[in-house]
Amino acid sequence: MNINLPHFNMKNLVKEAGSTISRVVQLTEEKLGTTERTEYDLHFQNLAERADVTKAWTEKLVKDTESVLIPNPQNRVEDYIFEKIDKSKPKRVSNLEHLALDMIEAGGDFGQDLPYGQALIKVGQAEQKLGQCEHDFIATSGICFTQPLRKFLEGEMKTISKERGILDSKRLDLDACKNRVKKARSMLGQQSKDGISPEAALEQAERDLRVAQAEFDRQSEITKLLLDGISTSQASHLRHLHAFIQTQVRYYKQCGDVMEQLQRELANLGGPTPYIPLDLSNASANKSSATGGPSPSRGPGNNNSSSQAPSAHRPTNQPMHVNTDQMQRARVLCSYDAKDHTELNLNANEVIFVTECSPVNEDYMYAKQGLMKGLVPRAFVEMLDEEHDVTL
Repeated sequence: MNINLPHFNMKNLVKEAGSTISRVVQLTEEKLGTTERTEYDLHFQNLAERADVTKAWTEKLVKDTESVLIPNPQNRVEDYIFEKIDKSKPKRVSNLEHLALDMIEAGGDFGQDLPYGQALIKVGQAEQKLGQCEHDFIATSGICFTQPLRKFLEGEMKTISKERGILDSKRLDLDACKNRVKKARSMLGQQSKDGISPEAALEQAERDLRVAQAEFDRQSEITKLLLDGISTSQASHLRHLHAFIQTQVRYYKQCGDVMEQLQRELANLGGPTPYIPLDLSNASANKSSATGGPSPSRGPGNNNSSSQAPSAHRPTNQPMHVNTDQMQRARVLCSYDAKDHTELNLNANEVIFVTECSPVNEDYMYAKQGLMKGLVPRAFVEMLDEEHDVTL
């Protein structure tokens, strides 16, 4: 009976085993501090450190993004397995879609001709649209952001890690050869050992050192080229990030459109308790106008002073057109807390520079307080040099 055994090159096998043992010995001696090691140049160290940081943060960004898109860890693992076996991911019903189905069914049971039943059906249909928008957002985000970053980790970063591992092996071989050369030189002048003269042993050790140095230099250049490519990869990642943001913008815009349409439909239903649409465009303005009244003083010695400023003729359009070339000094009569970002906080007795607004406002002046500029109530300041302008 003929048995085909695999062909082994014993010479290469013994050589590889010897190299492995030599590397282990060299690494052990380095850990113990009993031998020297070849250090990489500063540029290479910076490139390697940047690659490590890029790898660590990219892994974290991919993980965090996937957690946002698919909060259920079991579903993420399932999707990863389907992706690896090159099969389409299962179609799952999201929580929004579950809610939508229950609302529509409940609305039908309550009565489609009743206000509550009609409203439930309308809201359920809107939730179905939101669920579809969510599916599209998750799929598009994976294509434009997480998948390219994962491909980078599994492709380019794995190649870099492999080549860096080879470079470390070449570096260990180089340092082992350097130690053998040192040892051979220390044996000069002694008797031959194992039939090999010290001179011949030194010549062989130096030959091995030249070969090891050449292999180390070549592998070092290869690894540097790969590490330099990290900059190009980050430029590509920036484009993927922009695409992800555009996907988010479209997603939230679609959701906003769905909710605006739902508000109109609910308002058109009428009924005993009609729906009043919420106008978000005026929500911030209403909030600002609702926050009025006195606020506590900030200046020392004026803890009971009122800092409520006149608001009947307060300028509203910013930035204002004012001439800051000629301003006058003014003393603050009492402390004042700014109502918003257009005003300045004032401390009692401090000196600031003021000028008239354009057009002139009877209640406010434009002021400069150090590097800050803004509106101040005219009643809170006293002019110090009305006859002499101060050029800033």
